[in-house]
Amino acid sequence: MISELANQVFNQAIVDYHQFDEIDHPIANPYESNSIAHLLYQKNWIDTAQWHMEDVVRNPQIDPVEGLQWKRRIDAQNQIRTDMVEYIDSYFLEKFKTVSPKTDAKVNTESPAWAIDRLSILALKIFHMQEEVNRPTATAEHKATCQGKLDVLLTQRNDLSQSIDELLQDIEAGHKYMKVYKQMKMYNDPNLNPVLYNKA
Repeated sequence: MISELANQVFNQAIVDYHQFDEIDHPIANPYESNSIAHLLYQKNWIDTAQWHMEDVVRNPQIDPVEGLQWKRRIDAQNQIRTDMVEYIDSYFLEKFKTVSPKTDAKVNTESPAWAIDRLSILALKIFHMQEEVNRPTATAEHKATCQGKLDVLLTQRNDLSQSIDELLQDIEAGHKYMKVYKQMKMYNDPNLNPVLYNKA
């Protein structure tokens, strides 16, 4: 099942990142470059770095100039993240290209890769919520509250994992078919953002 592999790879990427805990530490992807595991590892490393960028920029004492630099970096990272999701969808489009959808086949509300994107973020939420549960300096009340949230996140991961596997099974069987729309983000495009093109 793809969800089992994804959860395993995501956890590995998160643990590997936190050995260094440095946003700019280079990725040492341990998987073959043509494998889905390679894409999943790359995807989660991007998400993990962005997670910590978001932490940094929320420091209330951050210098405004530095904060703007981080915000622009987060925007750029978000575009990289989006591109990676679309790249993963390309993998599934290639995988299922010979499948003929049944006459009553339906399109899903989201593509497989965007569902996997949510699974990657859930892995990060679970990792960091577990840190809060285990934080030695936290109060018992804080730990209990975080444990309750962690339980919900773990249930959510199980449900989402099952849904992703069922979606891929339905696509493979022809009960559903993939229809991928590019995100076409406008704010990063100097030809589409009026603030940018009016300055030109």
